[in-house]
Amino acid sequence: MKEIQRPHTTDVILMMLLSLVSAVPGRVLALDHSIDMPEHASAAEYGNGWVCDQGYREVNKACVAIKVPANAYLTHKSYGQGWECNWGYQKLDQSCISIKVPTNGYLTDSAYGLGWACDRGYRAVKQACVAIEVPQNGYLTDSSSESGWKCERGYRVNGKACMAINVPTNGYLTDTSYGPGWKCNRGYIAMKEQCLAVEMPPQAHLGYTGTNWECNRPYLKKQDKCILP
Repeated sequence: MKEIQRPHTTDVILMMLLSLVSAVPGRVLALDHSIDMPEHASAAEYGNGWVCDQGYREVNKACVAIKVPANAYLTHKSYGQGWECNWGYQKLDQSCISIKVPTNGYLTDSAYGLGWACDRGYRAVKQACVAIEVPQNGYLTDSSSESGWKCERGYRVNGKACMAINVPTNGYLTDTSYGPGWKCNRGYIAMKEQCLAVEMPPQAHLGYTGTNWECNRPYLKKQDKCILP
């Protein structure tokens, strides 16, 4: 009987390599595309194409250098203009101009708007930071809108001043910005600028709201009295 010849180890390795190459033909073909690659470009990490080198942008199948103006830097992004202005500068057309920060102001990190904001206690008026005038019994707020100040508790805005809220006897201050600024205690009802006691007939008690009355059971309400059924 003839002895069966087994394939040599080198032959087995070659066969495995050939099978791997045939399974991913795109990777082999990608090498042939280098002849179509423009200057300042590199082979794409994925697929068969190419990408422009850092600092270049694709224009009509060519890689054109990104023009970075003075006081700017490359962003390394595939979208947008490809550059941004340095800190303290703002984009104007295709250049970066220095941001003029007024007295009592500071630079912001926003690419929009003025590029600066006013210190606390000041507000932007045109190209300047003007001091906010806080009236007596008022305090500064962190809001850039409205007046920049509010009245202390117990006072109400009246023009550019803070006027004291007159709380009547048997009343208390509220924290609402509307209405008179006060409410009556339970058992009292607001009448003009006063808190008058709720008048109840015999066999009655204060209702849920504290400003009206209900009859005790089994009494029934009839006009201003509580009577038995």
